[in-house]
Amino acid sequence: MFDRDTPFNDLPPLPPTTEVETPAVLKKAIAASRALAELKGMAERMPNQVMLIDSLVLQEARASSAIENIVTTNDELFRAASDEALPASPEAKEVLRYRQALNHGFRQIRERPLATNLFIEIAQLIKQTGFDVRRTPGTRIANGFGETIYTPPESEAVIRDKLRDLETFMHAEDSLDVLVKMALVHYQFEAIHPFSDGNGRTGRILNILYLVDQGLLNLPILYLSRHIIEHKAAYYEGLRRVTEEAAWGDWVLYMLNAVEQTSLRTRQQITDILALMDAVREHVQREAPRLYSKDLIEQIFRQPYCKIQFLERAGIGTRQTCAKYLRELERLGVLRGQKVGREVYFINQALFELLTR
Repeated sequence: MFDRDTPFNDLPPLPPTTEVETPAVLKKAIAASRALAELKGMAERMPNQVMLIDSLVLQEARASSAIENIVTTNDELFRAASDEALPASPEAKEVLRYRQALNHGFRQIRERPLATNLFIEIAQLIKQTGFDVRRTPGTRIANGFGETIYTPPESEAVIRDKLRDLETFMHAEDSLDVLVKMALVHYQFEAIHPFSDGNGRTGRILNILYLVDQGLLNLPILYLSRHIIEHKAAYYEGLRRVTEEAAWGDWVLYMLNAVEQTSLRTRQQITDILALMDAVREHVQREAPRLYSKDLIEQIFRQPYCKIQFLERAGIGTRQTCAKYLRELERLGVLRGQKVGREVYFINQALFELLTR
């Protein structure tokens, strides 16, 4: 019998013994899969898909970190991302590490499977420490009143065994819907709670990587953290009820709804970005035809904060030429110049608003 104050070393392996794919779950899985497929197709229309990874990943990093009460402003974050050598708050640096961890995982799953060693690498990048799977006892999850609500499994051997079982389930060829499996995997990882810190963010990265690994996405652009923030109480209540009541159906429905709503929202966001790019392209071609180039437009849409060095590195021209281009785009109202310290940024305000609304 489950006891909140006792390490949950009896956490059952996946799949659950109860029926998970109920008619309601299967109906929602169809809707979520359709929305996700439409997002995948829309993303493939982007002329520069690096932009999606750079900018949308940053928003996921900010939202996922905010769940852990690590808060930074969008303005500070985009400025820090434009030059990581510049001074930034500890919060902004930690958010950027989340992006680094997600990008690392995305690169790695092209060459190796999602497995414990990769989980550890992701957590290490997030926290910038060499820690490993928990070895010392005493970890517990408490509520805002300091009351224990969950005590995860303890002892390195037990935790590694449970992670090994999770790997087996993730890669098993079975009849379960992939999105349903993602929901089950997310609960299980959070219940194992393998690290002393960074479990929530690592688990949310695994959601994205699992969908890419299974071919439902080509790019890591489905970011559930904003949905979780907006429905945070239901998220934690769902996790708790699976542990205490085996309420899998409600938990899976919550996660499927998160996938559906986030896919629809992100698809609309990409649609709006593409429309904005077209409008800017037409405006520049009409008002400054000698200035226009496809590469220039794509560069100022890679992220909201642009600098002369970005255009230089992209091979668009010399420093003097790139500065001239950016000033001309400022004159046309496409960009807004802003001096911060000794650095001058050229901000794509319309893109900034689309990404942060």
